[in-house]
Amino acid sequence: MKLKNIALSALTIAIATGCGTADQQPQHEWKQDKEYSITILHTNDNHGNFWQNKYGERGMAARATLIKNIRAEVKAEGGSVLLLSGGDINTGVPESDLQDAEPDFIGMNMIGYDAMTLGNHEFDNTLDVLAKQEGWANFPFISANIYKDGKRMFDAYKIFNKDGIKIAVIGLTTEDTAKIGNPEFIGELEFRDPKVEAKKLIAELKKTENPDIIIAATHMGHYLNGDNGSNAPGDVQLARYLNEGDLDVIIGGHSQEPVCMEGAEYADFKPGDDCAPDVQNGTTIVQAHEWGKYVGRADYTFINGEFTLQSYKLIPINLKKKINVNGKKVRVLIQDEIAQDPAVFAKLKPFQEKGQAALSIKIGQSDGLLQGERNVVRNNQTNLGRLIATAHMQRAKADFGVMNSGGVRASIEEGVITYKDVLTVQPFGNIVTYVDMSGAEMMDYLNVVGTKTKDSGAFAQFAGISMTVANGQVSNVVIAGNAIDLNKTYRFTIPSFNAAGGDGYPNITAHAAFVNTGYVDAEVLKEYIEANSPINVADFEPKNEMVYN
Repeated sequence: MKLKNIALSALTIAIATGCGTADQQPQHEWKQDKEYSITILHTNDNHGNFWQNKYGERGMAARATLIKNIRAEVKAEGGSVLLLSGGDINTGVPESDLQDAEPDFIGMNMIGYDAMTLGNHEFDNTLDVLAKQEGWANFPFISANIYKDGKRMFDAYKIFNKDGIKIAVIGLTTEDTAKIGNPEFIGELEFRDPKVEAKKLIAELKKTENPDIIIAATHMGHYLNGDNGSNAPGDVQLARYLNEGDLDVIIGGHSQEPVCMEGAEYADFKPGDDCAPDVQNGTTIVQAHEWGKYVGRADYTFINGEFTLQSYKLIPINLKKKINVNGKKVRVLIQDEIAQDPAVFAKLKPFQEKGQAALSIKIGQSDGLLQGERNVVRNNQTNLGRLIATAHMQRAKADFGVMNSGGVRASIEEGVITYKDVLTVQPFGNIVTYVDMSGAEMMDYLNVVGTKTKDSGAFAQFAGISMTVANGQVSNVVIAGNAIDLNKTYRFTIPSFNAAGGDGYPNITAHAAFVNTGYVDAEVLKEYIEANSPINVADFEPKNEMVYN
């Protein structure tokens, strides 16, 4: 959505007409004055959603049909298509998690993805699993800023030739992966500043490849006006850090936003609405929300070095809305139904059935909603966060429990609770750990953990403890009804991910009184629900135990 600078255009013309020096850059293959059409399709933050949900929304089979139809339409008009993923294929849906996301990668192969950047959740499993996934994929994993033993672990970029137009796609992964990835699996890896790596790489590409278009497939997050809070800098900061005009498009992920703007603010976007991408420093920034709810479609023209956005939309994949019919709420399609591709449906169905068989077991029930919605649990104490911390605390016979909100991945609806519900809430397979500390040590620890900023996965959920948080300090700490005694010893639970330093928590694994229980968090929650069903959600409602000033 920008014009190449005049100097580059002049150089292009000179090269195209045969002028230039002996050490000139590679020649362009496109023709002067010819208008080319390029459509960029994108998704991000799949999180195991290879199958449609219970309402018939989303799913890779319908996504395959949509993309197949778009490709046919664009080809008929003489254009070309590039399909990219902003990462985070892993973690979120138990049927996928239990099978290491194999059905997701099979679906992506059948749909025909061209490249994928690495998301932080690609590191939820061991590196052996990641290597297996890379082997399954018929498309490259790209990331310029992940290093192992001083060398890039993945290809930094890929070059695509579309009708003679050379497109460079570079991959970038949030440096926050170092703290939000599982420390047990990524200790030998280095996640360098993606802004710095991008600037260096783009300069190299201009010398060696002379691409006509440069796209970044990123998993860094979009933060309004660059205000990233406790998160690592995202796409806005990346665009502003680079030289204006160096980067044409950012295909984003991580923050799981539909990046649709109204002026300098986010639009009140609803499925089916128009979507205006963000533009920063000459770079267009897009993101397609999450879970395969949408396919982003950006239609560009290219003529004489100028790459111009003509239209952009987020296309919903069989999303529905509730309407009132004869006094009853019913779900209806927002747009025309997209048929499921029969080949993709047939290929993925056995994976869905295999997962369902293991997950449909009823383990209990609740009398109300257990709140784990991302935007709620990362900003407030919730009944589900407290339930999980209570379950861990009880298993370890601890005085209180700490649970990072980033480890609470979904709500549990009122009514029957299944094993699938539990694994959807806690998909990471963390281990419940505990440590015994003096009250004085505990205060030091709480001054780090209790003050984690809101709107991030580091924000802590608590059970069995109350405190006031103000000006970066905790005070008025009460455990089991009594003010904390600095000389007394207390026990608290914490997921192994955080105990090892995840989310920027203090690493307590070397503490003399640290214990890894060996109990998987989801199994502990499952057994607690079984033993205490029906769950009375009111028992876990926050009652101002945590006061934030």
